[in-house]
Amino acid sequence: MIKIKRIYERRSASDGYRILVDRLWPRGMKKETANINIWMKEIAPSSELRQWFDHDPEKWKSFLVKYKAELEHSPLFAELKSLTEKHKIITLLYGSRDQQYNQAVALKSFLP
Repeated sequence: MIKIKRIYERRSASDGYRILVDRLWPRGMKKETANINIWMKEIAPSSELRQWFDHDPEKWKSFLVKYKAELEHSPLFAELKSLTEKHKIITLLYGSRDQQYNQAVALKSFLP
């Protein structure tokens, strides 16, 4: 099972294996209190793609296509797929205020 959660939300026992999928460390979040298992910052969209998208809902479909193309040959994406098979529950963590249009939502849609 793959869940999505904003990193600023409280950790829950039902989160399972927690993966931060942001390229930039979330503002105001201390690493000691983040409660993550792994930070996969390189799986996040490139800086160029992230800045172009800027959480614009009108760009969402194009963003998904471009982001998926970036991930196509990424060893980290293969590692993420492997983690979803290894762990019963994983939670993809993100820092954005936008709960609907962010890379964690996109990643979940790309995973089996």
